[in-house]
Amino acid sequence: MHIGGNYLENGVCEFTVWAPFARQVEVQLTSPDERILPLHPLPRGYWRASAQNIAPGTLYRYTLSPGESFPDPASHFQPQGVHGPSQIVDHASFAWDDQAYRPVDLAELVLYELHVGTFTSEGTFTAVIPRIDELKALGVTALEIMPVSQFPGERNWGYDGCYPYAPQNSYGGPEGLKLLVNECHKRGMAVFLDVVYNHFGPEGNYSQEFGPYVTDKYKTPWGNAINFDDEHSDEVRNYFIQNALHWFGRYHLDGLRLDAVHSIYDMSATPFLRELALAVKYYAKHSRRQCCLIAESDLNDVKIIRPEPVGGYGLDAQWCDDYHHALHALLTGERQGYYRDFGSVTHFARSYNEGFSYAGHYSPYRKRSYGNSSLSVPPYHFVVFSQNHDQAGNRMQGERLSVLAPFEALKLAAGAVLLSPYLPLLFMGEEYGETAPFLYFVHHSDDKLVQAVRAGRQAEFREFGFTERFPDPQGEEAFCASKIEWEKRRSGRHALIAAYYRELFRLRRIVPALSHAAAHSREAIACERENIVIAQRCRGQHRTCAILNFNRDDVLMLLPFAKGTWKKLLDSSEEKWQGPGALLPEFINADGSVQSEIRALSIALYEKEGGYYE
Repeated sequence: MHIGGNYLENGVCEFTVWAPFARQVEVQLTSPDERILPLHPLPRGYWRASAQNIAPGTLYRYTLSPGESFPDPASHFQPQGVHGPSQIVDHASFAWDDQAYRPVDLAELVLYELHVGTFTSEGTFTAVIPRIDELKALGVTALEIMPVSQFPGERNWGYDGCYPYAPQNSYGGPEGLKLLVNECHKRGMAVFLDVVYNHFGPEGNYSQEFGPYVTDKYKTPWGNAINFDDEHSDEVRNYFIQNALHWFGRYHLDGLRLDAVHSIYDMSATPFLRELALAVKYYAKHSRRQCCLIAESDLNDVKIIRPEPVGGYGLDAQWCDDYHHALHALLTGERQGYYRDFGSVTHFARSYNEGFSYAGHYSPYRKRSYGNSSLSVPPYHFVVFSQNHDQAGNRMQGERLSVLAPFEALKLAAGAVLLSPYLPLLFMGEEYGETAPFLYFVHHSDDKLVQAVRAGRQAEFREFGFTERFPDPQGEEAFCASKIEWEKRRSGRHALIAAYYRELFRLRRIVPALSHAAAHSREAIACERENIVIAQRCRGQHRTCAILNFNRDDVLMLLPFAKGTWKKLLDSSEEKWQGPGALLPEFINADGSVQSEIRALSIALYEKEGGYYE
């Protein structure tokens, strides 16, 4: 069932809304002409009416009872914000010229996460466009845009959206998002959008006036859960499935990142996520397009990405938090909160080899066994990163890794992600060592809600042992401080880090054993005493060996190189990368093992004889 105010053609518009308990429903057109249109009841609580002489741009609200009118829960645009009227959008009028675009294969994704409001000084969709070429030249193959569904005010992370179908008005609305996607596709770059199917934002959410979109059967960190398995849940599922198809069809998006699917509570025999994946695959097949679904999950459960015929949900990939946590704990020494479960090179090596580090192992943080094995899952089903919006923004001061870890550790972290067997994700500015914080910020109009946000953040910080004063989420200062300084990448150490990232991307592109996140052979060996990981990858006859030293001191040890001649392709400790100077030789002639000294907090990459690249 297609819902919302859908403009057809020649001034004809069809209005469909789900309101199962209403006795009558009317559309109140408010601009440019004032009219009231009665809707007619359909089975299962839907109401519909078609009307003529309605121009794109027309503003409207639904009236459910005398004196009460509300925006459309499936509004395509909220030009006056979350409390204002909805607007009719003529999606067919946009002049797409991305016909020559060829989708990026899943195994070749290199994701770049950005927040539209803080990525540029303008904070709009179109302001992102001038930066696409440089990201493309770096090696990024896909933008991953944080949520853009209409939220209250002009600044927000996006997870407080109330209108899942409506791109944020202050970012540029539907036209601006389409322009951005179109320009990305013309340059061969994919676009993914972060969507929130686990809760509605707290301000401007009128969905409950229409029907039981949420249920009190379950509680999420944000309140009552979305109703995916209670009475009337079929229509709620339809609302979100149609939303996914709305983004793929009307905005030509390549994929969606599903926020916190562990907070999608659903005990039904056919889970919503499986139904969503099947609907998207059906749409992709019949539209001859690639439509990916990537989940964020805190469950360490391969069921999410296991194919549907063998009992899985059939999503394409998921974020691998274990990889980040293991890497972060080693580089920073932090052990608060969930970092309590990490801190050993064994945790990192296990995640490198399998995906999940906790795959049925006992978790001291959770005080129970946690996760299941992902050993059989090909690596292109996992997205890994050294930082993202959550890992910076959920810190009290919003510090990035560039502030928390030494300079040498930044280079080690970059190599650990970009030379990994997985799909890498960069957080905006990471590629040049951005030091501006990424703070949590909101722009609510309800003082009680603002106080609740402040109290909630304080409680979260307390869990990690943070007790100092934190920036006010409601204040504009937190938002402005979070804007990245793009021009930093041209000078000083920022320029050097940018060059280092370009070299990592080059190696990932040209070295066969690293060229993409396919199911090639991989093995990471944890050397606990030395705090070193030896990571080997191979593809056919091509072999690489990376040495990752997480020790803060230089280490002398036997390295397990297979017999043959190995050429060094990269060493982060070299003076050209402003390191202390390399100790490892340019060539290693091995016969099973070689003794050598390795610089502290460094990564070195070798390739076995037979595949040198310039």
